[in-house]
Amino acid sequence: MDHSGHGMTMDLPPFTLGRGLVWSPDPFFLIACLLGLGLYGWGVVRLARRGDAWSWGRTASFFIGVLTVLLVTCTRLNDYGMVMFSVHMVQHMVISMLSPILILLGAPITLALRALPVAAKRGDKGPRELLLMFLHSRYMRVVTHPAFTIPMFIASLYALYFSPIFDFLMGSTTGHVVMMCHFLAVGLVFFWPIMGVDPGPHRPGYLMRMLELFAGMPFHAFFGIALMMASQPMVESYKNPSASLGIDALADQTAAGGIAWAFSEIPSVLVLLALLFQWYGSEQRQAKRQDRAADRDGDKELEAYNAYLASLNARGR
Repeated sequence: MDHSGHGMTMDLPPFTLGRGLVWSPDPFFLIACLLGLGLYGWGVVRLARRGDAWSWGRTASFFIGVLTVLLVTCTRLNDYGMVMFSVHMVQHMVISMLSPILILLGAPITLALRALPVAAKRGDKGPRELLLMFLHSRYMRVVTHPAFTIPMFIASLYALYFSPIFDFLMGSTTGHVVMMCHFLAVGLVFFWPIMGVDPGPHRPGYLMRMLELFAGMPFHAFFGIALMMASQPMVESYKNPSASLGIDALADQTAAGGIAWAFSEIPSVLVLLALLFQWYGSEQRQAKRQDRAADRDGDKELEAYNAYLASLNARGR
């Protein structure tokens, strides 16, 4: 790998899926992902030893989500993403839209709140209390508010790719890692209030969550269409691909735009299904609570309604 021109260049053979999935770990993401899996596993084991149940579905979702991060950062996909716009776009879409949804469905914050030890003395601040303070902080109220998350989600596309920031970050391995961390963080804060699995400063109703979801998704499609319709390469880092790749820069950009356009639909459907499932579950729980209340008070509402009908009938006579 060497630095030349506007970014990093490397000689790689033509891309194939099998070649792209060869193990090529990035130290930062490898350590971060293993740490995340280890901490989550520790939380699950701690609950199990205490006799508390934890959903295997949530565990599987979290682990698969972290594995998708590993897939795009610790294989040759990461190397090809430095020199091919289309492969980079796969990385971007996965780590900003698919990985966050799967990780959030794993409810890591809920697990942490249940597993972390509380303060030894009342009034002290243990790990659990510090996490609660952070969740209720002014900072978290700002960064999880739709007025922040939706513009940030959109800016991560347009302000990044169509400005010199992208080329600057692509100029070094550290910059590329920072960019990938940014994509993951933006995806997490955007989908966190929408998913509503973990507690947070903002818990809008189900309809509002759907509106927030669809407020951001069209901009992904527009971004993809802009790349597909461009008559020349728009991103400096990918204007001069290595001859060893055997690709045309404009054709590669068109493919990248197609990936961005198509990928905006997949997470939308996944999140929408999760929201509908949660909504249905919430309605079922509400119905059960009402049934229990009716059992406790002898179904007074029904008795009152029947008495009302009887009075109407008596008047009719």
